[in-house]
Amino acid sequence: MVSLDADIWIGACAHRLHQRWRTLDAGVLQALAHDLWQDEHLRGMAPADAAAEWLRPVAFEDVQSLRHAGPG
Repeated sequence: MVSLDADIWIGACAHRLHQRWRTLDAGVLQALAHDLWQDEHLRGMAPADAAAEWLRPVAFEDVQSLRHAGPG
């Protein structure tokens, strides 16, 4: 992966997080993306991939809750 400037990486990561949580304040998402940037493993990924990796447990819980809800 091409190394991205921290501000660009954080902005792109925050954008991906916003796709999951549209109602959260942009400042909160920027702060979260900044925290993710601090993780060396996540920082080595593309911003969208890092956000997806961090969101994986949340996405799993969403799928599980849909499975347990059953037909309406």
